[in-house]
Amino acid sequence: MATEYIQVGKLVATHGIKGDLIVEHALGEQLKSGALSRVKAVFIEPVKGSYIPYFVEKITVKNQGEWLLKLEGTQTKEAAKLLTRKNLWLERSVFDSLIEGFQPVSLIGYTVMDNGRLLSEVEEVIEQPHQILLKITYQEKEVLIPLHSETLKSVDPKGRKVHVELPDGLLEIYLEA
Repeated sequence: MATEYIQVGKLVATHGIKGDLIVEHALGEQLKSGALSRVKAVFIEPVKGSYIPYFVEKITVKNQGEWLLKLEGTQTKEAAKLLTRKNLWLERSVFDSLIEGFQPVSLIGYTVMDNGRLLSEVEEVIEQPHQILLKITYQEKEVLIPLHSETLKSVDPKGRKVHVELPDGLLEIYLEA
């Protein structure tokens, strides 16, 4: 069985002169206490679908939306700069072990089904005060699927599917743009 990877953030900038990186993520405060200290490797995707492992020397929380990451082999700002603007991934099993209970972010990688019709895989979960948005790519367009009591029908953790009933015309709005 192929390893499944979950995108957890993006390497957005270097920090200092010793090769540290800033990771922007959307996990907020959903991590188990001390969870980051258990991350031994992260994966960077230089080419779509190709995940290169990097061993973690240290990872710390900078603020609610950012981490500071020190990778083996990035001892200088120049070495770290080569990795910026790349997506950061974890193996699904590692990701699942970091998250406290069921969190919406754990839907990343699930397949979205609209009334039995396959739409796409969840790429990102955007949490807002009154609803959750699932970002997918549908017919080569970025689409935001709202999750609330009227659209969410069920979540199937075993089959890794989110079943929704979207309002008429929602997908067409994105396809016309």
